Amino acid sequence: MKSSWLQPLVKDQLSLYVFVSVLLVVGVIFGTLMVHALTLEQQEDLAGDVNHFVQMLSSGMGPDQVQSFWDRAWLHTRWLVLIWLLGISVIGMPLVLALDFLKGVLIGFTVGILIQGHGWHGVLFSLLSVAPPNLIVLPALLIVSVSSISFSIHLVKQRLMLRQGKLRHPFLSHASIAFMMLAALWAAALLEAYLSPHLMSWASGFLSTGS
Repeated sequence: MKSSWLQPLVKDQLSLYVFVSVLLVVGVIFGTLMVHALTLEQQEDLAGDVNHFVQMLSSGMGPDQVQSFWDRAWLHTRWLVLIWLLGISVIGMPLVLALDFLKGVLIGFTVGILIQGHGWHGVLFSLLSVAPPNLIVLPALLIVSVSSISFSIHLVKQRLMLRQGKLRHPFLSHASIAFMMLAALWAAALLEAYLSPHLMSWASGFLSTGS
């Protein structure tokens, strides 16, 4: 009996999920450690930018919510589409892994800057500002990345090596996953635009105390 396309996504591709998850975690750790490689002047400049942003939040001068939503939604969409296209190109599979690592680095660097400048208060601020949207973004990108890698492997095995097998079902599965994860990423953009500013405004008191 043939399994549905959701079963291999969760069961047969478990090793890919573990590998990409570890890659993201390593990227986060690397990004956090990168902060220590900055010069003192660079650290002070970044800390000044963070403090300026916190002061804006404290005074109620947050970003425009509608514009923020479209900016974040467009950013997430470009990231997802790029991963999806790299998957169907076969040769772009290593770049999918590179993008996942880079995403982890960016998150780790952001958290590292907050911790470097504000200690445990920066950790609390990160939990309320960086963590909530990424609880949606990272799993969504993880699923799309595994789908892209799996599709690339299928192309190499079935079409390039064995010269057989149909692409219609794997391609539709890959596209369906991308559309579902795109919806999740847009939900994360809504969270970043309408909820995160309020959480960050409330949590800005932690950074002010830490300063």
